[in-house]
Amino acid sequence: MADEFSLISRYFSACGIAGEDTLLGVGDDCALLTPAAGEVLAVTTDTLLADVHFPRNSPARYIAQRALAVNLSDIAAVGATPRWFQLALTTPTADPSWLSEFSAGLNAMANQFNCTLVGGDTTRGPLTITITLMGTVPPDKALKRSGANPGDSIFVSGSLGDGAGGLASIEGRLSAAREDAVYLEEHFWQPKPRISEGLEIRTFASAAIDISDGLLADLGHIAKASQVGALLELDKLPLSRALQRAASVQQGRAWALAGGDDYALCFTVPADRVAHCQRLIDGGLLEATSIGVIEEGAGVRCVDEDGQTVEVECSGYKHF
Repeated sequence: MADEFSLISRYFSACGIAGEDTLLGVGDDCALLTPAAGEVLAVTTDTLLADVHFPRNSPARYIAQRALAVNLSDIAAVGATPRWFQLALTTPTADPSWLSEFSAGLNAMANQFNCTLVGGDTTRGPLTITITLMGTVPPDKALKRSGANPGDSIFVSGSLGDGAGGLASIEGRLSAAREDAVYLEEHFWQPKPRISEGLEIRTFASAAIDISDGLLADLGHIAKASQVGALLELDKLPLSRALQRAASVQQGRAWALAGGDDYALCFTVPADRVAHCQRLIDGGLLEATSIGVIEEGAGVRCVDEDGQTVEVECSGYKHF
């Protein structure tokens, strides 16, 4: 039976492409890393547990891609560039086929976003993947949740509800045409980290967050941190054509508001920068939609196309 060190050497020693900023990576007690002058570290950690964050019998490649993607989404939300990550992998058995597939998926995602595996841990137990990802960002460019002000416009990148729709399709709770099912399931398994969007909006956005627990919950985090309220226009929620075809209007909207697993960016833009943001959208340099405005007060309130307040019962994913 393979031991921990042989597993690391065989499957993870060459994950990602190490650059000159990686003085020491996998295989020692600690990694030695050198951020560029004038930049600070942005560090995030996410844990994915079988049958909580993904179905247990999911393909290993997809599990790996998803695990790294959700961390990359956090890095995108602060406007940072991904650099290095560490992996703590707990698995019931050291199955060579599973590990080979898992490491291939991890390596593909790492290479796509130019980040390098620089350490971690492996142990036996219930299937659990924890990734700590480090990025770099100039301190004066880093986006936070606490910068929104009344009058700022609220934008989201991409479309909403696809992650929840994809999971419903995977679990057999949603019947969709094959083309739509493939699209939605790919969105769940391989969410698109909005790294390029994060780097773009950090020059003009006032606050940002990635949408992991659902728009209502995550926009609520911006409102709370910024000590403001948020007005959300339900008719402006961007829903993909696949989701619109596969689900009812009511279900699609519910998943967009509270389904989670979208990993889009929600960000706020001061009034004097909205025109600049819109030019980027019109020019195809930024995929985003205006969905509301920051206002005085607290919390998030929703209105319909007539401006009437709508009571929304769903609130988003709760970890406990």
